[in-house]
Amino acid sequence: MLSQFLEYVKYPRTMHLSFSENLQNDDKKHPDDSFFDGKEIVASEKIDGECSSLYSNYMHARSVDSKYHESRAWLRALHGRIKHEIPQGYRVCGENMYAEHSIRYTHLKSYFYVYSIWDENNCMLSWDETIEWCQLLGLEHVHVFYRGLWSKDAVHKIYEEYCTKSKDPVEGYVIRLPGRIFYKDFKMSCAKWVRAGHVQTEQNWMTKQVVPNELDKDF
Repeated sequence: MLSQFLEYVKYPRTMHLSFSENLQNDDKKHPDDSFFDGKEIVASEKIDGECSSLYSNYMHARSVDSKYHESRAWLRALHGRIKHEIPQGYRVCGENMYAEHSIRYTHLKSYFYVYSIWDENNCMLSWDETIEWCQLLGLEHVHVFYRGLWSKDAVHKIYEEYCTKSKDPVEGYVIRLPGRIFYKDFKMSCAKWVRAGHVQTEQNWMTKQVVPNELDKDF
């Protein structure tokens, strides 16, 4: 309940689907995925960036008190241009893709990809509302490759087809319910799958020299 009264809120941790292949550090896995059975879901590409939240008067990475880092300068400049358009109490959450982490991207449409927007009641907007807000703010959102009834086999087959067509390596995918989701219900409304062998280095990306990913030259 505390999160409903805080001005700035740490993004909730997304648990892994039961059949996810790659868990790191303190990642947690659902024992089964039956809570998605019979429900419509939206499946989007999971991209390898830094979780970031933008408000009308503040921005932070996963930690609310995150400090300066060179890789956050581009996003800070973007925030400066759009913060007056973010409603009071709202937060725009997405991946800061400026710095290379474990995957090298060379065909990005932007260095920031939105995956959720939250209102003043700490409720995640529906996916359709999220797309509308991205259009209003001039922001990119994560790539959706499937929307329909949840089926592990069907979603994974379409995901594999999506990977073969992608210009960049694909880390995995995230599924969410398409409607509005309250913060307290996030755990049972969103989940992720990450491929095996995703992390190729033991050194944390923040301790390395910042190497910018590349924007798609055709975009």
